[in-house]
Parts: sequence; structure tokens; C-alpha cells
Amino acid sequence: MGNTFNGETMTKVVMVTGSAGLVGAEAVQFFSRLGFLVVGLDNDMRSQFFGAGASNRWKIDFLRTTCPTYRHYDVDIRDQKAVEAIFMEFAKDLVLVVHTAAQPSHDWAARDPYADFTINANGTLVLLESTRRHAPDAVFVFTSTNKVYGDRPNTLPLVEHPTRWEIDPSHAYRDGIDETMSIDGSKHSLFGASKVAADILVQEYGRYFGMKTVCFRAGCITGPNHSGAELHGFLAYLMKCTVTGAAYTVYGYQGKQVRDNIHSFDLVNAFYHFYQHPRVGEVYNIGGARFSNCSMLEGIAVCERLTGKKLNWTYAEANRSGDHIWWISDIGRFSRHYPEWKLQHDLESISLEILQQNSARWA
Repeated sequence: MGNTFNGETMTKVVMVTGSAGLVGAEAVQFFSRLGFLVVGLDNDMRSQFFGAGASNRWKIDFLRTTCPTYRHYDVDIRDQKAVEAIFMEFAKDLVLVVHTAAQPSHDWAARDPYADFTINANGTLVLLESTRRHAPDAVFVFTSTNKVYGDRPNTLPLVEHPTRWEIDPSHAYRDGIDETMSIDGSKHSLFGASKVAADILVQEYGRYFGMKTVCFRAGCITGPNHSGAELHGFLAYLMKCTVTGAAYTVYGYQGKQVRDNIHSFDLVNAFYHFYQHPRVGEVYNIGGARFSNCSMLEGIAVCERLTGKKLNWTYAEANRSGDHIWWISDIGRFSRHYPEWKLQHDLESISLEILQQNSARWA
């Protein structure tokens, strides 16, 4: 017998951490539409990281009113006792944990390394151990990051073009960076180090305990649900500044640094494909790949064209420490394992969706 919610018996439960964040909210809506009971953990730490303008409270309220199978818990993932109590409540029917909660900024991590590490590493350990003890057959999906590779991508042979840096076309990574890149001997940032710890823990719980775990090492995740801020949320914040006239700073590399951009729906859809046919201790680089990417200069041009406004931006010569000059994900490994999954949102459609769904709120 399953859990009863709104008078209906639910036999499958999905837990989403960071449920009001960009990926978390997308996951809540995705799995709620499919009829799962979705249990969300989010205590709006984003407002503490990046200020009131980045608060996710509006999204928590939105999910509560629009997703009839959603149940919200205002819980910190570091609180072992509180997290375990939730696991115990739903353990019998828990089939999937989607772990998206994190301190997401490498700039912010240097300000408070203790908070960064305990959220990203210790919080992940709390969730893994709770899953192992109470729902060991559940699939565990972790939203990792390409920052686990540190600044090693900056050692690649890059060629300067008028609006972007590009990799030498003869290089093995010409289609994107795959999972064979080493995470050793590079500068990660403290954020990257805490995510490496979490990433390795997720792999180890898979390989050591035989759990169905996966790390998705993402590039820039984006979409209209993003509460973009200066220190996190590149494309959403870029569009927000273009619309509102707020000042924007481009840091280093002549504004030609390249990011691939994956819509949060495409990422959550990848989670769903993995859930349907899970593997043990897997790792995938995931992002917009060659299908959806841009440099800072190219992203600015798209925002200006779609809004009909000029971005108020300045250039700072010093780049952010450990920042990538060029990152495009090679998604070939995941595509080979899950050939029915496809990217659906390119840079143009993502940017337009961000603009259309947020202009009124920004105003």
C-alpha cells in the first residue's frame, strides 16, 4: 500500500532536493506530470547565497499551487535527523532520489568554505547514507558539474576567433570534452573540490554498495525557472540585465569564453531515461554540446537581438579564478547508452523562453 496524498494512494515516490531551484523545480514538474508523488526538500539557501533577488520562495509557492502531487519540506540537507525522518516516512515507495541541492558558485565558495563543503559534500553523504539505509533499491541521480575537471580544459589547444575561442579542429575533443579527461593536477576552486568529493561519494556508493547511482557532470544548466544572479545563472542573468538595464561585467578572455547551455527540461529528461534503465556508479558529461553553446559575446548578441535593447556591460581584464576558457560537453557516452534521449532546446529557443516567461516578473 502506498502513501496517501490528497485522498489518492501513490505507489511511487520521487524525492527532489533543491526542489525550488532550476533543475529541482523542473524535476518536480516533470515527475508530477507523470503521476509520481514528489517530495521536495528546499530551504531557500539560494537567497542566503546571492541575496533576496535570487530567492526561490516564489517557486516554492508556484509548485505548491500547480503540482497537485507535490509535498514540500523546508529542510537543510545537512540535517541528518530531519532528512532521515523523511526517508523513513516514504522509504517503502521511494523509487528515485534526484539530488540537485548545492552551493553552486565557485566565487561564493571562497567566502565561506565551511558552508560550501558541508552543503555539497556532507549533505550528499547524508542523502546517500539515508538512501542506502532506507531505500537501497532507489535510483540516485546526482547533479554534478564540469568544475570537477578544474581548469584542465584551459590546457587544451585553443584558437582565437572573432567572437569566441575554439579548440583546434584536429584535437580528439573537437566534438566536446568527454569523461576521459583527468580531474587530477588542476585548479578546481573550492566549489569544484566540494563537488569532486560529492561526485566520488556518489560513484563509490554505487560501486561499493551496488546502488544505482549516477553523476551528471553538467556544463551551464539554464532555462526560464532560473533565479539568475551575478555569481550563478549565466544566461538567465544575462537576459535579466539586458531587460532591466542592470550593469553586467564580463570577466576576462576578451568575452570569448565558450559555454554549452542545456535546458533544465533536457537534463531532467536525461534523468528520467536513466531511471527507467539504471546502471551502477555511472558518470556522464552532459550539456548543450555542439547543439547549444555560445561565447559571452555571442550570448550578449542574442539577448540584445531578442529584446531590442543594449546590454549595459563593462569588461574586467582579470578572469575568475579557475574559470574555463572553452567548455563544450561530449554527450556521446550518454547518447550511446540511452539513444532515445535527444536534446530539444537550442540557444535561441532557450533564450526566448527565458525572456518570455520572466519579463513581467523582472519588471
